[in-house]
Amino acid sequence: MNGSLTLTTNQFNPNPYWDMAIIDKDEDIFHDPSNLDLFDQNGYRLTELEQYYATANYAKIQAHRYEVVLRQDWLYKPEQTLPFNGPHLNHSFLFERKGYIGEALSQLEYYAKSNFLLYKLINIRPKWGIDFSMDYTDESGNSFEVLHYEYDGFDHEEINDKKKTCEDKFINIDWDFAAQHLIKHKSEWHQLDFFAQSAWKCDYFGLPDERFKEVLWK
Repeated sequence: MNGSLTLTTNQFNPNPYWDMAIIDKDEDIFHDPSNLDLFDQNGYRLTELEQYYATANYAKIQAHRYEVVLRQDWLYKPEQTLPFNGPHLNHSFLFERKGYIGEALSQLEYYAKSNFLLYKLINIRPKWGIDFSMDYTDESGNSFEVLHYEYDGFDHEEINDKKKTCEDKFINIDWDFAAQHLIKHKSEWHQLDFFAQSAWKCDYFGLPDERFKEVLWK
């Protein structure tokens, strides 16, 4: 691989909740259904109203594709250059989604009396997740995911332990060797569906099965 992986110093925020109310916006934001459009019940996309709470609670949000999320870089690579002949990191992130307590929860419960959509936020269970993707291309025209591994859940300690286990493994994998192994054994995994491919690769890399898109409502 063109450069080895390096671990960032970024860590999950163990605080599961936002407790500070929104005080710098007109109360109409709680009555506008569009502020909860496209609510993501099993991922990390933040609605407009969640973004207001993120700002009120001094959280750093980032654009992620077409979404806005609580996201940090996890593992990273040195700058890679053309022609990208071999394994290369697609992405590696830490994700979070917050629940509500204290003044933030009281504020939501007050306005939920006239806008039941707010129960979508009130009933959020805090959630953390890891997302790692190593891709491969070469001069022979091969292109595939060497490994795309996602794991999330509602217990910070569990997901943080999973993070540490995975980062130790990912840093020490010989990605060039692994990619060549996958090419050699392509007939065993390429024709499989998404979940069967994931199981095959998790078995090869010695990882527990993926777990993601856990529904976050209570």
